This record gives sequence, C-alpha cells and structure tokens, in this order.
Amino acid sequence: MTTKFNSLIQVLDFFKEESTCINYLAASRWGETPTCPHCGNFGAYVTNRGFKCKAKECHKKFTVTTGTIFENTKISLRLWFAAMYLCTAHKKGVSSLQLSRDLNITQKTAWFILHRIREMLNINNAEHLDGTVEIDETYVGGATKNKSNSKRKELRETGEVWAKKTSVIAMVGRETGTVKTHVIKANSVKYSDVLPLIQAYISENALIITDSSTMYGSLKHSYKHEIVNHVRKEYVRGAMHTNTIEGFFSQLKRGIVGIYHQVSPKHLHRYCNEFGYRYNTRQVKDVVRFEDAIKNVNNVRLTYKSLIA
Repeated sequence: MTTKFNSLIQVLDFFKEESTCINYLAASRWGETPTCPHCGNFGAYVTNRGFKCKAKECHKKFTVTTGTIFENTKISLRLWFAAMYLCTAHKKGVSSLQLSRDLNITQKTAWFILHRIREMLNINNAEHLDGTVEIDETYVGGATKNKSNSKRKELRETGEVWAKKTSVIAMVGRETGTVKTHVIKANSVKYSDVLPLIQAYISENALIITDSSTMYGSLKHSYKHEIVNHVRKEYVRGAMHTNTIEGFFSQLKRGIVGIYHQVSPKHLHRYCNEFGYRYNTRQVKDVVRFEDAIKNVNNVRLTYKSLIA
C-alpha cells in the first residue's frame, strides 16, 4: 500500500480516520489475507471487533494490533503513526517533551511511545557485513567537569575520579553503508567483548579497518585487518580510514547532547537502534522510511512494567 505525504500535516490528513489506520496496518501486515498472530494460520473470520482464526486447533480472536507494538494501546493509531513519522523523519530524533506538545499527549505517554518505536527499529539483523568494514567504539555519558559539585564530591569520595561512561561498539559496511551497533555497559572495552560481535555481524572474508586500540590487536589472526594509527596523527592512508563510522558516531552524539541531553545506560541500546535505523535508510524519502518502519511492528512487545523495571 503506497502512501504519498511529505509532512506531518499530510500524515494527519491521510490518517484522519481510525478506520483508515486499521486498514493501512492490516494491508502492511497481511496484504489481502489476515494471518493469525497466535498460530500463523492464513485466513480468518471477520468479527465485530476484529478477526477469529479459522484453524480448529486455534480458533482464537485477534485484532490488527495483536502481536505488534500497538497491542493493548489506548492511544489511537493516528497518533501512533504521527509519532512514528516524526521519530523516523527527524535526523536527530524528537524528545518526549517535544512529542507531547506536538501531539497533545502527556510526556509520560510520549516517552513510552518513543521507546516502543525504538524497540522495533532494531537494526542488528542476521545479514553479515562484507567487503570493507570499519569498527570503532565511543563512550556515552557526561564529562566529570560538567557535573554538579555534589556529584563530583561523591565521585572523589568513592575513588572514582572520572565519571563512568557507557561503551558503544559500532561497525559499518563501507560499500552498503549499513551500520550495526552494540552497547557494552562498562566504561572500558576488551578484545573479549569485541570478538563475539565481529563473529556475529561480519563476514570472515571482510577487510576490517580499526584505529590503533590494543583491543583490536588479535584480529589479525582471524581476519584481514588494517590499522589507522591515530596516536601518530595518521587518519587517512589511501583507502584506509575510519571516517565513515566516526561520522555515524557524530550524529549519535549530537542527537543525544542536542535533543535528549541525557540517556541512561539502561535505555541506550534503543537510542542506538533509532539512530542506526535512520542512518541505514538515509538515502530514501521520509514516506518510504515510514512505510518500511511499519513493517517492523510484528512480534515486538515492550510493556511499561518491563521498561521501567
């Protein structure tokens, strides 16, 4: 189902009726034949409130939102779609406070909606990165000098001179421009942290380019590995550089500092999902990105209880 809109106003005009949203979601999920989210059987009876599975061994009732991020929501799909459009279209994201003002909902509701959207934008699929792959790490968290006097005093009393930050490992395939991220909840990264991620996300035949960090030193035994020595002021050596992945980190950092201001380690992986998804779809129009995001709503549940646990 192809849609045509280029702004939030056009999104709200297109989805002005809840029935339009329901039909759009059904077409995006199932096409012309409803599929039972409980057993996977094709075909269902239409009921007053949704559908009922035709399979005798199942025969369960379901709606178009069952088994999606929208399940049990009390917010209209019209507002959900508007939030998804804003979240995927804004290059550096949208804060819950801004979204609450844009859609006239509470900040708590906007915060929950945004986290559920981020949960479904998981970019780390099973497809391996091949060709030339750049790997780098960054550290997310406030600098000690920017913390309050009481917080700095607490750090000194606990012997932690420097505030702890959270590590983010990212890798990008230079030819495809696809990025994958992983959050390591520690303020330092070791080779034992990196190797399983490389094995999971990168092809054995890929050429890996990193900086001169010692944690990448043993990669040469298993992969084709090139190093750009930043310590010696070497940033580009022919086609050898890590500028692509550093460009992604620049967007991530600027978005966190400028839009969200503070991100807790607990939720950081979802923010990485969000920025990674927009980065991977940066060549397409906003409406295409929105349509693609809708296809990711299946089998993704994030309850408020688990979110704040």
